[in-house]
Amino acid sequence: MESDSVLAIGAILAVIAMLYSSVGHGGASGYIAVLALLNVVPDVIRPVALSLNVVVAGFATYRFAKAGFIEWRSALPIILASMPLAFLGGGIALPVEIYRPLLGGLLVFSALYLLWQTSRSQTRFDVVSRKIPLLGSVGAGAGIGFLSGLTGIGGGVLLSPLFLISGWAGARQTAGIAAVFILANSVAGLAGNYVVLRSIPYEILPWSGMVLVGSFIGTSLGVRILPVKPLIWLLAVAAMISGVKFLFL
Repeated sequence: MESDSVLAIGAILAVIAMLYSSVGHGGASGYIAVLALLNVVPDVIRPVALSLNVVVAGFATYRFAKAGFIEWRSALPIILASMPLAFLGGGIALPVEIYRPLLGGLLVFSALYLLWQTSRSQTRFDVVSRKIPLLGSVGAGAGIGFLSGLTGIGGGVLLSPLFLISGWAGARQTAGIAAVFILANSVAGLAGNYVVLRSIPYEILPWSGMVLVGSFIGTSLGVRILPVKPLIWLLAVAAMISGVKFLFL
């Protein structure tokens, strides 16, 4: 890939990192959407998405933890249940005819979730103080962890709507748990993926620096409750287009 293309794509990925990190996500579904639209092969898409997720979710974890929005007693059991399955999923190389519809379906789901989330943005930072059920959250974490490693999506687009719809946590608490969940599972999925591929695309290095800048801006927006609704709508449309492409083209 030419240097100009690497920088141009990196700039787009940085904007995605900014948007997703504002709600505690790593941005994998957005990275996958862009790379898929550019016809990047799946063997490159998955390690790139997971690697950038580690960078962005790692910084988001730091910012949300510092702001007091991560309830570690609730997060740790979910993470411990999910990481082994994320590693297992990351080590599985799916046939294209299975990978494409699975990933396409998750991208469409993530787009619908983003649209739903922005429609309720006026209350998405409400604090809910209640005990998260251990059995249900651990079971969900394990299943989502496996899917995150298998597809390269960090799992936040599946975990967050579950917590919000179930009323297990308020949006800020959900964002904090999602950030640390995505970080842990992206590390595990990337490790499993590396065991299979034994290589990491070189573009990850410059892109990591660029998405780190995006995540700095995004987490500042999230912590300070600055709305980014119009931009998230555009991002949801991009994810939807990519998901449809994976499903039908």
